[in-house]
Amino acid sequence: MDQESFKVEKAKARKLRQSQWWKTKIHAGACHYCGGRYTAEELTMDHIVPISRGGKSKRGNLVPACKKCNVNKKYYTPAEIILREKLGQDIQF
Repeated sequence: MDQESFKVEKAKARKLRQSQWWKTKIHAGACHYCGGRYTAEELTMDHIVPISRGGKSKRGNLVPACKKCNVNKKYYTPAEIILREKLGQDIQF
């Protein structure tokens, strides 16, 4: 993905973060990955398929995540996280 496309997707995410749709998602207080309960301020916006991997800033690709899960996920897709956990080590592509 080129730098300009990356900037466009980040701008879309910032705009969605201000939407009522997103506010409703974080008000529920659940991390998409661990299911933990958090305040809205403790949740971050995560791209299921990261922008750096071709993911888009659309409702179907954005989920609330606690900071720990978001940091742990890095640039991986959910399938890669499962594989990483099964192997017990980071994976390289």
